[in-house]
Amino acid sequence: MRRLFGMPDEEKLVNYYSCSYWKGRVPRQGWLYLSVNHLCFYSFLLGKEVTLVVPWTEVTQLEKNATLLFPESVRVSTRDTEHFFSMFLNINDTFKLMEQLANIAMRQLLDNEAFAADRSLPKSCKTLKNVSVLKRDLDARAKNERYRAMFRLTQDERLDGHTDCTLWTPFAKMHVVGQLFISNNYICFNSREEDLCQLIIPLREVSIVEKADSSSVLPCPVSISTKNKMTFLFANLKDRDFLVQRISDFLQRTPDSLWGDTSPLSLIGQSASSSVPSSSSAGSECIHKGRHYHPGLPTASQGLLQLYHQDAPEDLGPKAMKEKMKEEAWNIHFSEFGRGVCMYRTSRTRELVLNGIPECLRGELWLLFSGAQNEMASHPGYYGDLVEQAMGLCSLATEEIERDLHRSMPEHRAFQNEMGIAALRRVLTAYAHRNPGIGYCQAMNIVTSVLLLYCTEEEAFWLLVALCERMLPDYYNTRVVGALVDQGVFEELTRAFLPLLYEHMQELGVISTISLSWFLTLFLSVMPFDSAVLLVDCFFYEGIKVTFQVALAVLHDNMDALLSCSDEGEAMTILGRYLDNVVNKQTVAPPIPHLHALLTSGDEPPPEIDVFDLIKSSYEKFGSLRSDVIEQMRFRQRLKVIQSLEDTAKRSVVRAMMTESAFSIEELEDLYCLFKSKHMTSCYWGSSSSAAERHDPSLPYLEQYRIDPVQFTQLFSALAPWTCGGHTSMLSARLFRLLDQNQDGLVNFKEFITGISGMYHGDMTEKLKLLYKLHLPPALCPEEAESALEAAHFFTEDEPRESSFLSDLDTLQQQEVTPGEDEKEEGDSEEKREVKDYRYYLRMWAKEKEPKKESIKDLPRMNQEQFIELCKTLYNMFSEEPMEQQLYHSIATVASLLLRIGEVGKKFNNGSKKAETAAQAPPSSLQRGEGPGEGLSDESQMCRALADAQLEPAAAQTPDDEIKDDTSVSSYSVVSSGSLQCEDIADDTVLIGGSEQRRGSVLDVDWSITFEQVLASLLTEPPLVDYFEKKRDIQSKMAACKAQRAVERQTSSTSDHELTQHST
Repeated sequence: MRRLFGMPDEEKLVNYYSCSYWKGRVPRQGWLYLSVNHLCFYSFLLGKEVTLVVPWTEVTQLEKNATLLFPESVRVSTRDTEHFFSMFLNINDTFKLMEQLANIAMRQLLDNEAFAADRSLPKSCKTLKNVSVLKRDLDARAKNERYRAMFRLTQDERLDGHTDCTLWTPFAKMHVVGQLFISNNYICFNSREEDLCQLIIPLREVSIVEKADSSSVLPCPVSISTKNKMTFLFANLKDRDFLVQRISDFLQRTPDSLWGDTSPLSLIGQSASSSVPSSSSAGSECIHKGRHYHPGLPTASQGLLQLYHQDAPEDLGPKAMKEKMKEEAWNIHFSEFGRGVCMYRTSRTRELVLNGIPECLRGELWLLFSGAQNEMASHPGYYGDLVEQAMGLCSLATEEIERDLHRSMPEHRAFQNEMGIAALRRVLTAYAHRNPGIGYCQAMNIVTSVLLLYCTEEEAFWLLVALCERMLPDYYNTRVVGALVDQGVFEELTRAFLPLLYEHMQELGVISTISLSWFLTLFLSVMPFDSAVLLVDCFFYEGIKVTFQVALAVLHDNMDALLSCSDEGEAMTILGRYLDNVVNKQTVAPPIPHLHALLTSGDEPPPEIDVFDLIKSSYEKFGSLRSDVIEQMRFRQRLKVIQSLEDTAKRSVVRAMMTESAFSIEELEDLYCLFKSKHMTSCYWGSSSSAAERHDPSLPYLEQYRIDPVQFTQLFSALAPWTCGGHTSMLSARLFRLLDQNQDGLVNFKEFITGISGMYHGDMTEKLKLLYKLHLPPALCPEEAESALEAAHFFTEDEPRESSFLSDLDTLQQQEVTPGEDEKEEGDSEEKREVKDYRYYLRMWAKEKEPKKESIKDLPRMNQEQFIELCKTLYNMFSEEPMEQQLYHSIATVASLLLRIGEVGKKFNNGSKKAETAAQAPPSSLQRGEGPGEGLSDESQMCRALADAQLEPAAAQTPDDEIKDDTSVSSYSVVSSGSLQCEDIADDTVLIGGSEQRRGSVLDVDWSITFEQVLASLLTEPPLVDYFEKKRDIQSKMAACKAQRAVERQTSSTSDHELTQHST
């Protein structure tokens, strides 16, 4: 790949496949290369070379289809074009790998996290031909993701292997065929027939693993016993000895107490109680008093609902008896199928869930079905320590949490007092501290308040972790990407199941409006609480498919009314009133008024809908939905949603920059794409700072993406109108330092456009002002000084000029603002100062914050060393211009004129010291080692410098040139009378003689010029005026950049035929 496509060493090839690429109607047989960050194709056939490079981050759609024109093909769509590939030997494997790589790219766009290879991947038992380590890595990741999703396990769980087997089910008295999965912390079983039986056995619960006696009825059995006296019998195992050995190995790594005596939060912070003996009850009580969360809190041992119902009289009504019957049904289930994490999960379990979980068991079963029980058991004490670290910290998330605390189920009495509010605050703040990438998002407060009703604080926290990080991925991040993805999936499902309604709803634009609130809060915000909590029961058992089923059932029940709607508001009213009247007639708790229902009820209330009937209807009509199909749809929608968000960000940036630059909309869009592509390369090709440090989603879009000096130089060299040859990198570094106002070593898009726009669209004065600033601090750094002696003089005698350009402006602005105020304040008494109106200070603060327009008089003066650098830059800028000689003559004239102006200014500024300076001039000249050439005129010495540069001088040389010392002078040197010595352009320039004089030379610190003098001098030369007033076109440079990125090119050269070798 490095030879064929010019990729750097950091770009890793995953796999390559033989296929055909369709250009028009002609297939090009070649090789498809899939790397971590790019899709590439290469073909060389009949003297025609075809090369294609598509970054995965630019892919908007990936589809596998079969048509008459493209049989069994894969379509790869970008914003600009479509590519078709066909004739694969195994199209399914290829497409799966492409999907996986595109998913990784979307994750880069979303989180700015680069792909990291799995270093702990075990070595393959057998060498697989043509399979790279990365391919094995990605295959293992895909299997791990399916395994974790199937059994609701944590993100760090890694599948070690799986095998076919049978499981003896005592409740059915039969052997169930399925697969056994082994990972580092779990043994899991899933039946081949869906919903027949599923089993999860944490290794921390295992007490004995042994090989049972084989028989013809029960070949190769393995018995696994747990601490709660349950025994599981697996048989028909192909390699029983190896399996038992692997389980034994994992058991040895699993201590009895998974975290021992250490705090599970040791990576985040030391546990507050770790240094105190647990045996001291008095000591622990003292600690509890000082902690925000401790076991003594009511919410640490009970859910809020239980706390408020514990004193209520026993209800013996029919609803209460129905609830008792549900509890008894679950108790029978527990006795037959087991209780806790090792329970057999069968179709009977699903039936009980659909009939409603009793209130007293709801928290326990939510923890079990979501997988939160396992995570909580393996992290004892984590939540308490996290609360201690998080409480008291102030951030944007904590401010939003405080704002929303009293909006969380205000109709429920559990959240009408401080106990419920404080518990909600602790849970939300602890999670925001655990996962700052999400922090806090609206809707999390509603879901968490419901969890707290049925669970303790710690249990609610781990359920929130399971929701945000596994069951509803990316739902609650800053851009609610997960909810938008599922919104797209819902639209796709509506088109498949309810095509007529879909067309009408799309015209009204309703689906995108309703579905977001439904999915983000799991119907809790749009449905009466007692009804919505039953949907939460089903959600924790079945996952997101229940939410889609119920949403489709709601649309189906209202189809006729929705088809007759003429606008969006009418459709929203119909659906809102329908959901308000979904009731749970079996609830025992007193009815909780639903605020939305109170606001939308009309004169004639619509008929009530039983929530159990709605759930049953959703399973009957849309129960064919499969989780794997939903995941496929999610992948397709994720590409669309993330690329759509990127387009929205681009449009926002362009709109913001339209008023601050003169670039057109198309130019700004292209510049943004180039800038962002440079930023993205830091994600996967490395740089001086990580991509995560460069990307802050909380910032405005203009400031989110940032680039470092190396990437800035690449863009500057490609786009800047001032081409300076070898001097370009130096000029780029100076512009970078000028734009990097916060000095963090990074430049954002707004700063980048500010610098480039000045070069292209500023008038002559603006362009020259920018060029002038590039040769003053902070743009001109001390390291660019020609000698240590000159640098020393520059930083000691000329210190004010060494301060940053922005601070100079601030000083000037303060001088303009403060004198009058100082005089006024001197006349006031101390008492008046103390009682000054606060509005006065506000006005002063606002005045200081007002951006002051910079005038040319605000610019600092330029000394000799800086003037030398400016002349070097100007000589380099003209080296490729058509009027090169005229420009050189003009700049020689201007430089000579400015040298004389500086000398005149020096004499004028010296004033009273003029006579003394004149008397001491001859000896000082000799001490400075100026030699016999000191009497030369400025113009003569400039001509000498130009002659040494092999350029035609602006004026005839004087005969005195022959008596000057033979110090080598660079082609870009400028020499001034008496004090300005020859300056070398490069560090390796050889001085032929005169070295002693060179070491003794110093710059004339009294010599200086102003920007006004530079501007006035340049205006006297028409070639220079024409050069700086010439309009430059950035389109051609951007087109060259796009071509350089090699999106697609085709040549007819046969010289590269040998490149068809498939080496990387």
